[in-house]
Amino acid sequence: MTHQDYSETDKSEDMKVLHGMGYAQELERRLSRFSNFAVSFSIICILSGGINSLAQATSGAGGIGIGIGWLVGCFVSLTFAVAMSQISSAYPTAGGLYHWGSILGNRGTGWVTAWLNLLGLITVLGAINVGTWTFFVGAFGATLGIENNITTQTIFLIIITGAQALINHLGIKLTAKLTDFSGYLIFFGSILIAVVCLLSAETWDFGRLFTFQNYSGEAGGNVWPAVSNWWVFALGLLLPIYTITGYDASAHTSEETLKAATSVPRAMVMSVVWSAIFGYLFLASFVLMIPNMDEAAKQGWNVFFWAFDQRVGTGLKEFVYLVVFLAQLLCGLATVTSASRMIFAFSRDGGLPASGVLSKVSPTYRTPVAAIWTSAVLSVLFVWGSSLVSVAGTSAYTIVVSCTVIFLFLSFTVPIVLGLLAWGTPKWDKMGPWNMGRGVFTLFAILSILSMILIFIIGIQPPNDWALYITVGFFILTAIVWFGFEKRRFQGPPLGDIIAKRQAVIAAAEKAVGETS
Repeated sequence: MTHQDYSETDKSEDMKVLHGMGYAQELERRLSRFSNFAVSFSIICILSGGINSLAQATSGAGGIGIGIGWLVGCFVSLTFAVAMSQISSAYPTAGGLYHWGSILGNRGTGWVTAWLNLLGLITVLGAINVGTWTFFVGAFGATLGIENNITTQTIFLIIITGAQALINHLGIKLTAKLTDFSGYLIFFGSILIAVVCLLSAETWDFGRLFTFQNYSGEAGGNVWPAVSNWWVFALGLLLPIYTITGYDASAHTSEETLKAATSVPRAMVMSVVWSAIFGYLFLASFVLMIPNMDEAAKQGWNVFFWAFDQRVGTGLKEFVYLVVFLAQLLCGLATVTSASRMIFAFSRDGGLPASGVLSKVSPTYRTPVAAIWTSAVLSVLFVWGSSLVSVAGTSAYTIVVSCTVIFLFLSFTVPIVLGLLAWGTPKWDKMGPWNMGRGVFTLFAILSILSMILIFIIGIQPPNDWALYITVGFFILTAIVWFGFEKRRFQGPPLGDIIAKRQAVIAAAEKAVGETS
């Protein structure tokens, strides 16, 4: 079967599935299975969170924060990905989490899920681009004479976020090419860092990866306040948990993906698996390169640059920095794609102010232009507001990271819980073509709930106290808006049509799978 035949056949079947769920095919469907994977893999971007949040482990529990903590945190993220993959196969629509929350629950739970996910996506875009700024200053700031302050940070964010939005504006074809390249670049960059670190290390002391040392407080550059041994290890889990997130992007781009009912769930799971493997590869190698763990811990957030200054020559070091910086820019690009599709899907059903504008698709570029630029502007405004808090001595980056983790994983948890309750009812009476079995879904759904409790507890610990206030404030505001206004106005997706056509949707998806098997 040629690529052209493949595309035309699957586009037709995917459109039938989407129409069966009550929506027209407005976005351009051209993402391959790898492209869908690359969107999530690019947002996860282990070269972004894995480096910019590295101090949460090295200035926390030391080497074991990577050797064991990375694996534990990645498994936490995997539980959500596996559970959501089952739902995404059954309901492959843009803004997937919002639709899952509505279909498996009701319009109220869908509305809450949408707001949680939307805030998570806006904050993660901000966190990614703040991390990119921090990395840029650490890597090239001294050479270029750039100071790290709120003004220069804001200008930088406006420039790169605007560029990311513009590329998204110009069509999914260009975005897909860049995110495909990003996927390969992340693989290359991870291997590059691992090789450079291993060759630059004086000795390969693998025992260091399993050595615990409490570096909280002054010993760790005050990345974490002084806490007990158990707490310092738990807090370090924020490194992998924050890094390995954003895989819901595969669901958000469902309506632009060929064979979405199988491509999307596979991409969600495999983006987590490959990120975990290659992240462990280069992070473990980095720990082996560190000259002295005690000295590394004292460096705090500067640990990555300090270690490379100690061990790696100038030319090679700059090349590594350039690869990482480019990967981080493309990470933000993919995040704009995900956030804008969430805004588009929610607005399509009237869930946001100015929904009529936000749900429009450009007839020229086949992209939700207003949604793209709105996500970009909101992320910059959020970071700017968070930066004002940093003046009082709290890192804006850590606050943004904590808010991101809490909002995103809560938005994952709501439809997972609803799916657990709805399975076997008319709302969800049959798995999609990506079927791991009811037992596997139930197990990973329960593990996801337990993981959410863990994430919330560690996400609001000092110095990230503001994350608790922001989260509580969100829920108070949400209750006021829902019961005061939206409960009477918001109708949600066409639930009656979706449930009534459920069997037709499954039959169409299974037919598409059968024709290619």
